[in-house]
Amino acid sequence: MNPLLLRGMTQPRTRRDVFRLAGASAAGLALAACGVQGQKAAPPKADAVADYWASQKKNGKVVFANWPEYMPEDKGPLEKFKQDTGIAYEYKEVIQENAEFFGKADPVLRAGQSLGYDIVVMTNGIQLQHMIELGYVVPLDHAKLPNFQANAGQKYKERSYDPGNKYTVPYTSGVTGIAYNTEFVKEEITSIESLFDPKYKGRVGMMADAQEIANFGMIALGIAPEKSTEADWRKAGEKLKAQSDAGIVRKYYDQSYIDAVSKGDVWLTMAWSGDVFQRQLAGEPVKFVVPAEGGTIWTDNMLIPKGAANPVDALMLMDYLYQPAVAAELDEYIQYVTPVPAVEELLREKAKTAKGEDKKALEDMVKSPLMFPSEADYAKLHNYTQLTTQQEQVFNPIFQSITQA
Repeated sequence: MNPLLLRGMTQPRTRRDVFRLAGASAAGLALAACGVQGQKAAPPKADAVADYWASQKKNGKVVFANWPEYMPEDKGPLEKFKQDTGIAYEYKEVIQENAEFFGKADPVLRAGQSLGYDIVVMTNGIQLQHMIELGYVVPLDHAKLPNFQANAGQKYKERSYDPGNKYTVPYTSGVTGIAYNTEFVKEEITSIESLFDPKYKGRVGMMADAQEIANFGMIALGIAPEKSTEADWRKAGEKLKAQSDAGIVRKYYDQSYIDAVSKGDVWLTMAWSGDVFQRQLAGEPVKFVVPAEGGTIWTDNMLIPKGAANPVDALMLMDYLYQPAVAAELDEYIQYVTPVPAVEELLREKAKTAKGEDKKALEDMVKSPLMFPSEADYAKLHNYTQLTTQQEQVFNPIFQSITQA
């Protein structure tokens, strides 16, 4: 089989595994809960941020902590960075779950110690919010991010969870929408209401993650999750409970939903864009759609943790990944949504000179809204609800009482 296709069918599945479901497991919940004991830190003053960066220097080394299978196997982008800057790197695939990582990092950072990493990648959501609020993330010096300023899409400079990219810059993004098996579903799915349609009783998959399912419950009611209130959460909970009580939902899934919809165990399901794209490359009869009412966009973000030994080198690498050619190499492997719009044209040009199956795979990437959403798709995408620690104690039980019943 074409190595490009084989790579695509196997690697993102590892990245977006059950590990991503922060709070889905008892262990994850326990770790997350024990990690919010510190006091909320006051936002750093501009002078203090400037003084911090003025006191730092390039050390010639960077330690990058990331998720599994989130960098080409040959470490091409990192090797080019080393050649161009003289900065050596250590790349560690040590992040398996946001909640687990935060649970381990919190006592170390709270004690004023270093994690031993200069760059960490975390998904927007509860744990990243805690990292920022507790003062565990170094504010970025945007004067040292010229490639980000020049090449990042405007949408990736306007993230509700980190206004102005004060603490983070995106690594990659994905979309939560609906996947359906075209062998069993003959109509074109366009509405989120299809997930609540009694005619699909016992053939609908929903996600087990509280934030994911909450978003879809609220979107189905016309509520923007980013602006939602406790009353909105309860309304969404009622709609989702009615769906469950009616027997419409076959199962609340972790990553295994993609196998279920591909095999026809469920006919339509909540889904992550990258997973569906891999199955499409493999020729499986699954289609992905962002519902007319909207979907969810999530982003994995690079940040510099407090106490990092090499923050200047880290910032240089973060910015280096925003060079279009480097971003294209990265996205060709990851096959999610890149924050660098120029990547689309670079892959299109590469496809023109590619041969055989490689050419077809690259052409499929460029045409896929799962890697390059349209402006209409972006306009319908929502972020997760931002929650305080107190709000979590209300929010999580509303939706976990449905998914874990």
